[in-house]
Amino acid sequence: MRTIKLLFVFIIIATSVTAQENNISEKQGSKKDNLRDRNYLIAFLDTIWHAEQDPIRSRDAMIEKYGADSEQMEHFQKIYKKNHVENERKIRYLLDTYGWPEKELSGDMGNWTICNVIQHADNDIRLKYLPMMRQAVADKRLEARFLVRAEDRIATERGDLQIYGGQMKYYPETKTFNVWPVYDPVNIDKRRAKLGLEPIAPFLKRRFNFEWNLEEQLKRTEAFEKEKQNKKKEINAN
Repeated sequence: MRTIKLLFVFIIIATSVTAQENNISEKQGSKKDNLRDRNYLIAFLDTIWHAEQDPIRSRDAMIEKYGADSEQMEHFQKIYKKNHVENERKIRYLLDTYGWPEKELSGDMGNWTICNVIQHADNDIRLKYLPMMRQAVADKRLEARFLVRAEDRIATERGDLQIYGGQMKYYPETKTFNVWPVYDPVNIDKRRAKLGLEPIAPFLKRRFNFEWNLEEQLKRTEAFEKEKQNKKKEINAN
């Protein structure tokens, strides 16, 4: 009799656990399905956009007002870094689960959000999603300008010359921003035009309020290449 009662209790517990598991599974499935809904996905990406970009804008405003080494800048930089960890987790889940969304589903702003989070990630994350970005451009799901940003950022992180000129760097020794050295600066506009991008000078002026000077950039590229060659010689010598 006791054995029958114990068996009955076990069945009740097992049934309850199974029901709970099914309920959790249904909720998870519902959550996943929501990302296929246009309104939900746009709201999802809009939240990520503000969490990622608002502290960056505040940080940049503090740099302009108080300098790049100021406490005010550091305050917003910490907020941005904290937010980015969660934003990156959400974007990786979206891409790993569904692939690159259709433009009609995410909208132009949604694409911008996804690319910004990838852009702010480590290089291994950019490299992981680079083939997906290239395919999205080929499928007309993504504008080439977003792919260009990722490819230039990958190059700069590797310590190579960038190709399209979209990456800026803060130089502590001069306390100024400048373009990361560019491969073959003379023909940069030809490379950009092939992808439907505007010339480098108006782009930098509009995006960073930076004046492009070809002669200056030729010298910087030459100095960059010489320094890189010298480092290789030192490594080989050791």
